Amino acid sequence: MRNLKKLQDVVSMSAVDPIRGERGWAFSEGEGHGPDPVNGFAYLEEAYLASDPGFDGRVTVPVLWDRESGAIVNNESSEIIRMLNGAFDKHGDGSVDLYPLELRDEIDRVNDLVYDTVNNGVYKAGFASNQKAYEEACRALFQTLDRLEDGLARQRYLVGNRLTEADVRLFTTLVRFDPVYHGHFKCNIRQLKDYPNLWGYTRDLFHHPGVGETVNLDHIKRHYYATHTAINPTGVVPLGPDLTFDPCPERSYLG
Repeated sequence: MRNLKKLQDVVSMSAVDPIRGERGWAFSEGEGHGPDPVNGFAYLEEAYLASDPGFDGRVTVPVLWDRESGAIVNNESSEIIRMLNGAFDKHGDGSVDLYPLELRDEIDRVNDLVYDTVNNGVYKAGFASNQKAYEEACRALFQTLDRLEDGLARQRYLVGNRLTEADVRLFTTLVRFDPVYHGHFKCNIRQLKDYPNLWGYTRDLFHHPGVGETVNLDHIKRHYYATHTAINPTGVVPLGPDLTFDPCPERSYLG
């Protein structure tokens, strides 16, 4: 996490408007986002076209931008997190290792399960075009959440007794679960708050240095509810839920 704060001379990490249009995310003035300070791009699409003038695919985030070459280095989150974990140690805190050698096999195993049924599982359910596909994805999602709930009763983190890449990757979905996926994507068998261990785990991670300040529930809700017009044609963004990520100090006592 701390590595990201040291990379301002290497990459552009400008906040973008959560409302995505046909040209991708916009760099615009607003609460929690602003203009692109590196290239002056108005839209993220411009970064893709600067990297490949013939690009005609989807404009996606995240993006890792190389200021020296003037091009996108990578736009795959799982690969970017690995790059930030080690490739930029001389610019950040090299002691932070989210992918330690001795835990890599277990981290990979957990990542595979979580990606397929949770990170991507909410999208499989949310964008399912028939009842069977929706039910399969939704049931698999909650089976994994049940399994994670059980494991987190005995240990603070997913792998070993330390924060790893597996926790970071799961957190990004859990923090969005009740505000978006539960209602917008119909993943509504249970709320995250119905899982004492998963909810405590999410709050615990939220209060790790450098994590909570990256979460903006207003941005999260506006992006999903206002841009997925096939699911939410009115574009109305719900006011709730009213979430408070209170600290969860009792989890620090878990091995």
